Amino acid sequence: MTDSVLHSVLLLVSLGTIAAVVLYLVSKKFYVYENPLIAEVDELLPGANCAGCGSPGCKSFADKLVNTEDISELFCPVGGNDVMKLIAAKLGKEVAEKDPTVAVLRCQGSCEVRPKTTEYQGPRTCAISAMVYGGETDCQYGCLGDGDCVKVCKFDAMFMDESTGLPVIITDKCTSCGACVEECPRDIIEMRPRNKRDLKIFVGCLNEDKGGIAKKSCSVACIGCSKCEDICPKDAVIMVNNLAYIDPALCTLCRKCVEVCPTHSIIETNFPPKKEKKVVEKKEVEKVAVVKEAVIAESKIIKTDA
Repeated sequence: MTDSVLHSVLLLVSLGTIAAVVLYLVSKKFYVYENPLIAEVDELLPGANCAGCGSPGCKSFADKLVNTEDISELFCPVGGNDVMKLIAAKLGKEVAEKDPTVAVLRCQGSCEVRPKTTEYQGPRTCAISAMVYGGETDCQYGCLGDGDCVKVCKFDAMFMDESTGLPVIITDKCTSCGACVEECPRDIIEMRPRNKRDLKIFVGCLNEDKGGIAKKSCSVACIGCSKCEDICPKDAVIMVNNLAYIDPALCTLCRKCVEVCPTHSIIETNFPPKKEKKVVEKKEVEKVAVVKEAVIAESKIIKTDA
């Protein structure tokens, strides 16, 4: 009995030793060298693994940064310019500073302005809704309201507003990772420059139907009237498929387009209220002019008598 146990132990030890030697030899044979800079750069990255940089994770992005000679086109939206400067200093390379961006919702179709005409009964996801039907309203371009974008946001920068049925983006928490943009089947979320004090002007509509049809489905839809395009002094507004689009690179935030939009489909954020100009009524101006003429005529008469 003792001999059989001893033989079993020796056999197991021998097998373990042989397996260890084989594994050691295989690991040496197929060893892949990894630049230690990759781990150091990975430590500098925020570790969000959001794929906003175009890579599946921070480790693969660190690998790309280390093994790419020109990294001026590479950018981590979560870490921003500060993190990219640290990485550039570590690698001895140059990076291009980019303006921070933030997600915006290009739809104002709340329940009040875009009434429901049908009722959907089925799995409540935007992806499925977009595949099987056009939505519960007559607008085939607006938000479906099932919150797929909120579910994929890793930074709690979005939530669904129950009163409007639309997602709300918390600008201070948005890291511009682009996950919500990729998830939205209607492409109504766009990344736009944050600007100073988060001032933004953009068209909150994607309806490409003609004016009457668009207005019927949503009261704040863009009707393609071109008034915004005509009044813009910088040619920042362009009309494509009955829809206005404001180029953030050309827009100077003058707000002239906002004032002339008949349906209020152009959104302005974080602007102070405009001061109302004092308008003098025409009758008062005429009255002042008549009194002034009477005074001048009277002074001339006095001079003549003298």
